Amino acid sequence: MKIQALHTLLGKVEFVAQKAGELIEDAAINRDFLIESKSFNNLVTEVDKKTEERLVSQLGKLLPEAGFIAEEESVAKQSADYQWIIDPIDGTTNFVHGLPLYCISIALAFKSEIILGVIYNPINKELFSAYKGGGAYLNNRPIQVSKAEKMEHSLFATGFPYDDFEREKQYMEILNKLMHNSRGLRRLGSAAIDLAYVACGRFDAFYEYGLNPWDVAAGIIIVKEAGGKISDFKGGNDFLFGEEIIASNGTIHNELQSFIHSGFKSK
Repeated sequence: MKIQALHTLLGKVEFVAQKAGELIEDAAINRDFLIESKSFNNLVTEVDKKTEERLVSQLGKLLPEAGFIAEEESVAKQSADYQWIIDPIDGTTNFVHGLPLYCISIALAFKSEIILGVIYNPINKELFSAYKGGGAYLNNRPIQVSKAEKMEHSLFATGFPYDDFEREKQYMEILNKLMHNSRGLRRLGSAAIDLAYVACGRFDAFYEYGLNPWDVAAGIIIVKEAGGKISDFKGGNDFLFGEEIIASNGTIHNELQSFIHSGFKSK
């Protein structure tokens, strides 16, 4: 898909995200929705499901030849060169508890390469977006990653394990070391927002394991187009489906990646 076509498509996807966000915003105000548990500490609400159905319907009209990878499985995963990868509410637990840190995450992949991404927080009206070769934006203004040059001058984001505790010991050891080698760590409860915040320089880096494609897909392209770097814990490219990711401003990436990989090397 050519850059001009991606630019045009991005505007339409942004509109879809904002309209779907109205449904989430209304539900957040009324606080009247059903909550289910898919597994331990893995919640889903009727709002997640309704929002995903709306996204699938509208995105399907924009690019009928595309398949879907969707968290709530409102549509069966389809094999296609183009794939929409969507999370209707990334940060559902925050949403359930009324904590305004959650978002809609929409990405478009072509043969597993992310070429377009939109992350929208309907509560504070922050719209992060990017497409391949077009730069990254927050509410239509260009953004870029931070200029921190050392880990000791950096603020990190991470996600705590909530259902996969197999690597808990290594994780806590890394957390402890980072506490002593940085300006601090934050855990917001939404990987998509964490990635968006790396892209605009609010965080210098983010890392987490146990993630799904819909958690990170949109954030990957937004960070890259903002000048950042993405890798898995080993420094490779298995971050979309590999369930682990490091995103940074690029400058501190190698130092942080080596730090994290050494902590998890016993896996």
